[in-house]
Amino acid sequence: MRRLLLALPFALLPLAIAHAADEHDHDHEHGSLGAHEHGVGRLNAALDGQTLELELESPAMNLVGFEHVATTDADKAKVAAARAQLEKPLALFSLSAAAGCKVVSQELESPLFGDKPDADDHDDDEADKDGHEHHHDHSEIHAHYQFTCATPGALKTLDLANIFNTFPATQKIQVQLISASGQQGTEVTAKAASLKF
Repeated sequence: MRRLLLALPFALLPLAIAHAADEHDHDHEHGSLGAHEHGVGRLNAALDGQTLELELESPAMNLVGFEHVATTDADKAKVAAARAQLEKPLALFSLSAAAGCKVVSQELESPLFGDKPDADDHDDDEADKDGHEHHHDHSEIHAHYQFTCATPGALKTLDLANIFNTFPATQKIQVQLISASGQQGTEVTAKAASLKF
């Protein structure tokens, strides 16, 4: 199921190294594509035959406005609203109706969703003693979607305008796209939100 995107980390190595060189001056902890930067999301997209996979990673700050585990009703409502939007990928990614894409599987993961009750939560009790207060400072939201598209040739563009409209704190998205026409890496912004397959 995941074979398309499994190859991505290796395919992206030269880009990650170039990115690291670019970011080096900005004093980032880790200047790779995995760097946690507010306002910046990452999207991996792979189209292989009728199968389309999209993998979106974003700092929680971009999607809900904070990165701590929601405790107040207001914060919980924001998390629930963001999750509801992420559960409608056909609308979020503006996939062409002519392509006839259907969601085969979707997974949403984030410490904010309470998906990982194991190591993360146990550390909280000892946060003060160990000095790890910043354990949750970099909460990510990770969404992985797989679609089957009846007419993949109708997928001419990937339009991310709805992501910027829905989550206005997102300023740019770094996209890696693999399709029959090859591999491309680009950055999209709200003003230029679409790219060609």
